[in-house]
Amino acid sequence: MDDVKEISFEKAQQFLQSGATFVDVRDPASFEAAHVPGAVYLSDANIEKFVKNTDKSKPIVAYCYHGHTSLGAAAYLMDQGFTEVYSLIGGFESWRHHGTIES
Repeated sequence: MDDVKEISFEKAQQFLQSGATFVDVRDPASFEAAHVPGAVYLSDANIEKFVKNTDKSKPIVAYCYHGHTSLGAAAYLMDQGFTEVYSLIGGFESWRHHGTIES
Protein backbone atom coordinates (compact mmCIF):
# COMPACT_ATOMS: atom_id res chain seq x y z
CA MET A 1 0.00 0.00 0.00
CA ASP A 2 3.02 2.27 -0.08
CA ASP A 3 2.11 3.20 -3.65
CA VAL A 4 -1.31 4.59 -2.69
CA LYS A 5 -1.43 8.36 -2.76
CA GLU A 6 -3.27 10.02 0.09
CA ILE A 7 -4.93 13.39 -0.40
CA SER A 8 -6.33 16.06 1.88
CA PHE A 9 -9.93 17.22 1.99
CA GLU A 10 -8.99 20.35 0.05
CA LYS A 11 -7.38 18.39 -2.78
CA ALA A 12 -10.25 15.89 -2.77
CA GLN A 13 -12.73 18.73 -3.09
CA GLN A 14 -10.85 19.95 -6.18
CA PHE A 15 -11.06 16.43 -7.61
CA LEU A 16 -14.81 16.32 -6.95
CA GLN A 17 -15.29 19.62 -8.74
CA SER A 18 -13.30 18.35 -11.73
CA GLY A 19 -15.40 15.20 -12.08
CA ALA A 20 -13.40 12.51 -10.28
CA THR A 21 -15.27 9.40 -9.16
CA PHE A 22 -15.57 9.04 -5.40
CA VAL A 23 -16.03 5.54 -4.00
CA ASP A 24 -17.37 4.88 -0.51
CA VAL A 25 -16.23 1.64 1.13
CA ARG A 26 -18.08 2.05 4.42
CA ASP A 27 -21.09 -0.09 5.36
CA PRO A 28 -24.36 0.35 3.41
CA ALA A 29 -26.26 2.03 6.27
CA SER A 30 -23.54 4.66 6.69
CA PHE A 31 -23.56 5.33 2.94
CA GLU A 32 -27.36 5.69 2.94
CA ALA A 33 -27.23 8.07 5.91
CA ALA A 34 -24.65 10.41 4.34
CA HIS A 35 -21.94 10.39 1.70
CA VAL A 36 -19.84 12.61 -0.53
CA PRO A 37 -22.08 14.07 -3.26
CA GLY A 38 -22.20 11.70 -6.23
CA ALA A 39 -20.18 8.98 -4.51
CA VAL A 40 -20.55 5.36 -5.59
CA TYR A 41 -21.01 2.73 -2.90
CA LEU A 42 -18.58 -0.16 -3.37
CA SER A 43 -18.97 -3.57 -1.80
CA ASP A 44 -18.00 -7.14 -2.55
CA ALA A 45 -21.34 -7.45 -4.38
CA ASN A 46 -20.69 -4.71 -6.95
CA ILE A 47 -16.92 -4.23 -7.16
CA GLU A 48 -16.53 -6.53 -10.16
CA LYS A 49 -19.15 -4.60 -12.14
CA PHE A 50 -17.57 -1.28 -11.12
CA VAL A 51 -14.13 -2.42 -12.28
CA LYS A 52 -15.52 -3.68 -15.57
CA ASN A 53 -17.65 -0.60 -16.38
CA THR A 54 -15.55 2.32 -15.11
CA ASP A 55 -13.02 4.34 -17.10
CA LYS A 56 -9.68 3.31 -15.63
CA SER A 57 -7.98 6.55 -16.65
CA LYS A 58 -10.42 8.76 -14.70
CA PRO A 59 -9.32 9.81 -11.19
CA ILE A 60 -10.79 7.79 -8.32
CA VAL A 61 -10.93 8.95 -4.70
CA ALA A 62 -11.65 6.18 -2.19
CA TYR A 63 -12.85 6.89 1.33
CA CYS A 64 -13.95 4.96 4.38
CA TYR A 65 -14.65 6.13 7.93
CA HIS A 66 -11.23 7.47 8.94
CA GLY A 67 -8.94 6.85 5.97
CA HIS A 68 -7.49 3.42 6.80
CA THR A 69 -9.66 0.86 4.97
CA SER A 70 -9.72 3.08 1.90
CA LEU A 71 -5.97 2.55 1.53
CA GLY A 72 -6.64 -1.12 0.85
CA ALA A 73 -9.52 -0.31 -1.48
CA ALA A 74 -7.33 2.14 -3.42
CA ALA A 75 -4.54 -0.44 -3.69
CA TYR A 76 -7.04 -3.02 -4.99
CA LEU A 77 -8.34 -0.59 -7.63
CA MET A 78 -4.78 0.14 -8.71
CA ASP A 79 -4.19 -3.61 -9.05
CA GLN A 80 -7.27 -3.74 -11.30
CA GLY A 81 -5.73 -1.24 -13.72
CA PHE A 82 -6.97 2.13 -12.48
CA THR A 83 -4.18 4.61 -13.11
CA GLU A 84 -5.03 7.53 -10.82
CA VAL A 85 -6.34 6.41 -7.43
CA TYR A 86 -6.24 8.29 -4.13
CA SER A 87 -7.31 7.68 -0.55
CA LEU A 88 -8.91 10.53 1.39
CA ILE A 89 -6.91 11.37 4.52
CA GLY A 90 -9.24 11.23 7.52
CA GLY A 91 -11.96 9.51 5.47
CA PHE A 92 -15.59 10.53 5.58
CA GLU A 93 -15.13 12.07 9.03
CA SER A 94 -12.79 14.64 7.50
CA TRP A 95 -15.21 15.30 4.65
CA ARG A 96 -18.21 15.57 7.01
CA HIS A 97 -16.47 18.23 9.09
CA HIS A 98 -15.43 20.34 6.09
CA GLY A 99 -17.60 19.65 3.06
CA THR A 100 -21.13 19.15 1.87
CA ILE A 101 -22.76 15.74 2.11
CA GLU A 102 -25.65 13.90 0.47
CA SER A 103 -28.06 11.50 2.07
